[in-house]
Parts: sequence; structure tokens; C-alpha cells
Amino acid sequence: MCHTEYVRRYFPWLACAFSLLTSARADNYLILPFFNLSKNSNLNWVGESFAESVRETLSSEGLTALDREDRVGAYHRFSLRPYVLLTKASVLKIGEELDAEQVLFGEFDLKPVADSAVKSRGSLQITARLMDLKHYKNGPEFREVGALEDLAALQEHLAWQVLHFVKSDAVPTEADFKKRHPAVRVDAIESYIRGLLATSSEEKHRLYTQAVRLDSSYSQPCFQLGRLFWKKKEYKSAAEWFQKVARDDAHYNESNFFLGLSRYYTGDYAEAQAAFQLVAKVAPLSEVYNNLGAAESRRNLSDALANFQRALEGDQSDPAYQFNVGYALWRRGSFQAAAQSFRTVLDRDPNDAQASLLLARCEKESGPRPGDSRSEGLERLKTNYEESAYRQLKAVLQPEKP
Repeated sequence: MCHTEYVRRYFPWLACAFSLLTSARADNYLILPFFNLSKNSNLNWVGESFAESVRETLSSEGLTALDREDRVGAYHRFSLRPYVLLTKASVLKIGEELDAEQVLFGEFDLKPVADSAVKSRGSLQITARLMDLKHYKNGPEFREVGALEDLAALQEHLAWQVLHFVKSDAVPTEADFKKRHPAVRVDAIESYIRGLLATSSEEKHRLYTQAVRLDSSYSQPCFQLGRLFWKKKEYKSAAEWFQKVARDDAHYNESNFFLGLSRYYTGDYAEAQAAFQLVAKVAPLSEVYNNLGAAESRRNLSDALANFQRALEGDQSDPAYQFNVGYALWRRGSFQAAAQSFRTVLDRDPNDAQASLLLARCEKESGPRPGDSRSEGLERLKTNYEESAYRQLKAVLQPEKP
């Protein structure tokens, strides 16, 4: 879901002012794969690594950088090969398709090292350009030269230069920036990127785990491994990987969201609650409050209703939020209020059997019965996580002070 659709759907109270928001919103950044100027197609992973590494770094520094899935989808819609040399017209077209205001793109070449005594896979020569689509003008050009083995350092320096150009003085020193983004071994980066490009889950798993073995501090493959196990519903293994994602990783909050879900599905409701509480402090999204309420409800904590209500305030049209509020009220014996929530759910889905059952219980003022499997553990979870759109909205409503 693109950011503008998210705002319209989840923040309907902004509808009247939406045109103002879109004209004032913070910039979206799109990082495209760098074109491989060398004749070795086996190096295409390097171009992809620039797109991913720079995107991850800018995201972790607070910029809104569009996901890889969005970019891959745009390439597919325009029938563009992933590593084709793009014209400025093509860059403009992709950026407009994805509602991006700033696009970073470029190319690289790998030259033999002149000094035969130096053991290196080659010297990278990189050129990157920032295009300002909002004002339809070219931005600065950045150039990097260094050994392929220093790929991570080259990418981080490029990201720092982009950040410095965009935010000027409101950026860390380069020394502090490097501490926050330590360099990763190039062979670990290669394994990770090849994992992203792999088509089978088995090959992805092999390459991601290889990346972690090569560099145990490498956080990004840990997140991807968690996602792989999550999709297979192997929640215990998913949780083990999600909890390894570093605090400075752009996916840290998302990892904790899915860590909470994984803990929930393994019956560890206290740890699920802790994970959702951590996310709620920085990303107070409806789906986070809803799942936090579900974990608290399973622990029979009184805060569950308040968090279900917070979720519903964010999206009155969501039947899962309506159901959970009704369910919490019914468990408290507030039958009349609960009945209204269940009627709202049934207005949207007359075939909702659980809502029908609980509405009938409310009308009879019949509360929970110990051991009744039909009415226990009915909390409804959300598995969508929309932090990027939330951050976009926050940047508009609470812009950084100069």
C-alpha cells in the first residue's frame, strides 16, 4: 500500500486537509540498483547492494526510503530489466510511479588493481546522482573509489554524503555515523544480496545463514531469516531470528512487531506483550495497539480494553478492532456496549459466526464460562505493519526543527 493510500485509509480525519498534507509532506527517497559498467554480469549483485545498503542506512537515519518490493514492482510494470542502464526519463517515470521526491541512481565499474602486490578483487569506481523530482532538477553527483573489499565503507560514505546534503547540519559527524553503521564483510554482503535475489526459499535460507556465519554482527539477514520462518509458521525459529536484529537496523521496530506475533503464537503472552509495548512507544499504530491488547487480554490484564479502543480510534472501519473491543467489554460484563460492537461487526459481515455467538450471549447477559472453547481465546490479531507510512505522516505533522 502506498503512503497516500495509507493516510486516506487509516487517518480519515485528515481527508479534508489531504491535499495540503501531500504538498507539504516529507520527501520519499527511492534508491535504484546501480548499473554495472563492467562486462562481468556476475557483479550485478554489487549494483543491487548499493540500492539495499544505502536504503537501509537512510531509513535507519529517519528518512523515508521506499521498500525494495515497491521498486521491483515498478520495474515489472514498466517491463524494465533489473540492471538496465536507465535514462533520466526512465528514472523520472519510476520515481513518479512510486510517489518519490528524491531518486538516487548511478553506475559502477570494477578495474584491476594496478599494484600486483595488493591482494584485492578489484577497484570499484562509483558514480551516484541524486535527482530532485519535486522541483524537476538534478541534484549533486557523488563519486567513490575504493577496493571491492571495502564495499560497505564506500556505501556508508555515500549514504552519509546524501544525508549531509539533505539535512545539512542536522546529521552526525562522519566518525559517529561510522560507529552507528559498522562495516560488514564484503563476502557477507554478497551472500545477503544473492539471497534477496534468489527465487526459492531454500536458497534464500542458505545464503542468509551463510551471511550471518561470515559476519555475526550483520543484522539484515537476521530479519530476512525471521521473515522466512514466519511465512512457514515456524514461530519459535522466527522469534529467534527476529530478536537478533540490531537496534540501529531500519527493521528493528518491524522485527519486534513480528517477534511479538511469534511469541503470541507460541503461547508466550508476556514476551509478546513486551515486544508490542516496545514498538508502541515509537510507532503507535492501530495494529500495534490491537496486538498489544490481545496479548494483555490473554493474560487477563485490565489494560487490554484501553489498547483495543486505541486501535479502533485509529480505524473505526476495521471489523477486527470492533470485534476485539466488543470481546473485551463482554468479558467485563458490559453486555449492552459489547452488543453494539458486535452489531457493527455483523453489519459488515453478517456471516461472522463468532460475533453472532457473542451477540446472542450479550442479549442473554451471559458472560464467559470457564472451559468454553467456543468463547475463549477469540482475540483477533493484525499482521500488517505500516511504520513507513506512519513516519511519513509524522514528518508532516511534526517536522524537525532547524
